[in-house]
Amino acid sequence: MGLFSRKQKSPRESGILESQSTTSFASSTFRSLANNRVSAGSMLTTPNTPLSPMPSIKIPKIDLPRPPDPQLDPAGYLRSLGAVRDRAKALLDKAEENQLIHFDVDMNKFPDVVTFVSGLIKRDHDAPFQDIPSYGRYQHFCVGGRDRIAELLGSWPDNVDNAERCRRLIDLFLVSVLLDAGAGTTWTYKSIENGKVYRRSEGIAIASLEMFKSGIFSASPSNKHQVDKVGLRALTVAKIASGMQADPDNELVGLEGRTELLVRLADALEENTEYFGADGRPGNMIDHLLSHPATQASSILIVPLPILWNILMDGLSSIWPTRTAINGVPLGDAWSCEALPTSGLNSWESILPFHKLTQCLAYSLMQPMQSLLNMYFAGTELLTGLPEYRNGGLFVDLGVLTLKENDMARGLANYGAYCKQSGVKAIEVAPMFEASDDVIVEWRGLTVALLDKLCDDVNVALEAELDGHEMTLAQLLEAGSWKGGREIAEINRPNTKEPPILIDSDGTVF
Repeated sequence: MGLFSRKQKSPRESGILESQSTTSFASSTFRSLANNRVSAGSMLTTPNTPLSPMPSIKIPKIDLPRPPDPQLDPAGYLRSLGAVRDRAKALLDKAEENQLIHFDVDMNKFPDVVTFVSGLIKRDHDAPFQDIPSYGRYQHFCVGGRDRIAELLGSWPDNVDNAERCRRLIDLFLVSVLLDAGAGTTWTYKSIENGKVYRRSEGIAIASLEMFKSGIFSASPSNKHQVDKVGLRALTVAKIASGMQADPDNELVGLEGRTELLVRLADALEENTEYFGADGRPGNMIDHLLSHPATQASSILIVPLPILWNILMDGLSSIWPTRTAINGVPLGDAWSCEALPTSGLNSWESILPFHKLTQCLAYSLMQPMQSLLNMYFAGTELLTGLPEYRNGGLFVDLGVLTLKENDMARGLANYGAYCKQSGVKAIEVAPMFEASDDVIVEWRGLTVALLDKLCDDVNVALEAELDGHEMTLAQLLEAGSWKGGREIAEINRPNTKEPPILIDSDGTVF
């Protein structure tokens, strides 16, 4: 079968991906939310059939808060969502001036990427491509065409209202995203429920779902299907290893880092009761969003995306290892980049922020909130492409980015040392670097900027088929770039399916 031979499309499934809500947007419940700022507990208890995760609806324009001025508050600026795209664009400007340290850039190859990604989209979806969901964790739970989230929702009794259903899914999605920092190339998971074997992100999704259903993250005697601070604090590396079926013969990279992340999450939930309530559940963030003064609920319920971003950045800040700080403030997933300025008063200009896992959370948590609570988010265009090895590998494998000779030699030496130390057999050799290496920082920054251009160019290439619509960046991530990075890796390295550049991950970045 050729690469662009038509794959059989999965039938549109019931559950969170498709159907209609029974809750009216103009209901008295939503009017009371707007006027009285009551908690989510007062929402309608009539069960909904969930909507599409990112339904197409025109949201009224509302004013969004601007990011902090970097001259006055550089740490606040670099922790903001707007800084990710700004700083990536600054790096791309350096690339256009041939001032990069580690990569050569050949934009003459960029049309090949556009053609490749457009072909994948046309192979797997029907024009005008409005069936493509936005990128999010939900889709990973549906591997094999089975809607496990719909099954989970259906397993709960009718007296569990939509607000609590949403809390539970947020609990699950948040932990699942945090566990998914790259699985490595050898790890597999055999489902307890059906005996099938899964790998990579889909494997981690199934493993985290089955762990969630077992109650490993809950300390509540009345509800094992939740995540709370007490349950998280009781986690150990051994418990996570058992739940993920990880052992020396089935290695999951960064197992210790993932476990530490979840244990630190317990402290973050306890410290931020404003967001996560006295019982310390991630899902309690919906009550904060619904009661926030910026939330608007007239004909439709609208939350400015920066409000959700602040919950994720401020509420979860303490879970991340301190890698880069400015004025004593930890920046999270942000790194110094040699290609950017490194001297003078504006030292913040040398830092590239990514906040990759936080952006994954934002993309993923919006899905149950929109589906179950009819909650829409203004400003989703602020989210960027995700700087990880699938999206970034697409541009390397198709020749837009080429690692410079001296870095290639260094990376291959790293890989050789890794194989010798770990006993891994070098089947398909690729350069390897730690996540903090400047090669990886530069690669990630270029990936963010190039994904924006890819989205624009794919929309142009598919203009006739789109029939007046426009594909969002989130849809491109789902149907094109991430999938394209995986498929081209399988073509170029069929034995390992590894990316063209390997990251020695600690389990908290990729």
